[in-house]
Amino acid sequence: MEIVVVGKTDGETMRLCTELNGYGFQCNITDINNAPEQIRKNSVKLLLVEANGLPEIESLFRYLRRESGLPIIAIVPLEKLDSLDGYVDDFIIKPCNVRELATRAKRLVKKVEDISEERIVAGDIIIDPDKYEVYANGRLISLTFKEFELLKFLAGHPGRVFTRDSLLNQVWSEDYFGGDRTVDVHIRRLRSKIEDPSHIYIDTVRNMGYRFNVQ
Repeated sequence: MEIVVVGKTDGETMRLCTELNGYGFQCNITDINNAPEQIRKNSVKLLLVEANGLPEIESLFRYLRRESGLPIIAIVPLEKLDSLDGYVDDFIIKPCNVRELATRAKRLVKKVEDISEERIVAGDIIIDPDKYEVYANGRLISLTFKEFELLKFLAGHPGRVFTRDSLLNQVWSEDYFGGDRTVDVHIRRLRSKIEDPSHIYIDTVRNMGYRFNVQ
């Protein structure tokens, strides 16, 4: 499986790639300026970003999302974790366990590849899993993979209320160790991208969870 590793070409990154090779990955190391070319030249399935030491992390991930549309896993020191909010599909804290990283990467790629379903049409929302596209009121919306998965799940069950724990299990899987604040953050970002004052799609059901609003 080919992946692009965005970061510094140093001993640490080289060691990481050598270990990932043992788990069936073929790593192409590049810096931020050459990342789009590497993505176009290779059959890349995933972006792995070494965020340590890279300036303007938010701008970096927005750029990579816009240029590739590929799922992104970030490797970050704990103190930079808040900078990733909503910009990546998964992350792992340094120093990382390579086996855990490989497992997460394979699971994320499989989820992307398994998206091959009919379009979901819910009011003015159109979700095309085959093309990994979402349209809201005729506008193409740029979503992260987890935002896409969350919206697809909610829109696929209109009118039904899901607790935060239910959404964590359905969208993030049962072995996800993050808190339920993750759901709130992704819901907030989804709303900012697909809603306006005349189009409210996701309802908060007090003391319970969230529901996709059938308009």
